[in-house]
Amino acid sequence: MDKRIAKTAICALILMVLALGMFGLWNARQRGELLIFPGMLTTPEYVFTYADNQPDDYPTTQGARKFAELVYDKTNGRIKINVFSGGDMGDENQITEQLQYGGIDFARVSVMMLTDINPKFNVLQLPYVYRDESHMWKVLDGEIGEEFKAELNGSGMVALSWFDAGARNFYNSSHPIERLEDLKKMRIRVAKSGMMADMVEAMGAKAVPMAYSDVYAALETSYIDGAENNWPSYETMDHYEVAKYITLDAHSRIPEIQLASQSTWDRLSEEDREIIRACGEESALYERELWKIREENVRDRLTKAGCVVTELSSSEQVRFRTAAMSVYQTYCSDYIDVVNRIAQQR
Repeated sequence: MDKRIAKTAICALILMVLALGMFGLWNARQRGELLIFPGMLTTPEYVFTYADNQPDDYPTTQGARKFAELVYDKTNGRIKINVFSGGDMGDENQITEQLQYGGIDFARVSVMMLTDINPKFNVLQLPYVYRDESHMWKVLDGEIGEEFKAELNGSGMVALSWFDAGARNFYNSSHPIERLEDLKKMRIRVAKSGMMADMVEAMGAKAVPMAYSDVYAALETSYIDGAENNWPSYETMDHYEVAKYITLDAHSRIPEIQLASQSTWDRLSEEDREIIRACGEESALYERELWKIREENVRDRLTKAGCVVTELSSSEQVRFRTAAMSVYQTYCSDYIDVVNRIAQQR
């Protein structure tokens, strides 16, 4: 009997210790003091959303995840950012709208999405405005890039950093495009952008605005003859299967931008803002490296798969540039000084 009483007493003591321990853990959690590792909170002070419309393995989405990881580490777990990819939170237009009213906290979008908010952003997507990739980064990472970030003040969004989206090229299902005349009367899909449509028309083709998701079927059924985009997008949506001719004219280099919602930004301390800005810049460098690797690998794979790659002669490159110049006056006549500063950037 004594042994049973002793055993019962020990069990009761163990249960009491466990109960006290659980209460202590709950209390620590309420105070935000519960740790997994030294200095790392298990209950974040903030949990934010980040939207990207590209799939998980795409460089921009991986850059977004890197951003979230850096912010979590540098705030010791106080700020957690959940990344939603693949368009789970809408297309880029919807994402931009949600950012402005605070429905999404962070996102990566193309600067194409910003031209309705501020037409000055048309400058950054003018055809052939950059000599090459190096020239573009000198512009965006310098004084001009900072001025464009500031253009979003009052828009409901805060600019963090610039992501790469590569050079956009023409591809089609019928023949190599070696001369400007080869584009004549071809039906070319463009994003829903007036500038892109006018550029294609200026080159002698017929612009067909269409959703990105509809391009494969339109190429397969010959509703369109071709489209234009970067190497990774050409592969990701399998466009190369139905349009094997690609011409590397690099008519556009349209950067992407990491953004924060202003309403989210206003909730943060200045210290947290500085951390997030730094993480935005670091994740941008990471994304650019991933993009470069992805672009090289895609070109190699698709060339081996039978895609016909055409590089324009220097004289044809000049002709393509000249044909596209009409859109400068149409869309950027008020910003010619900025265009000239970009041209002078060395």
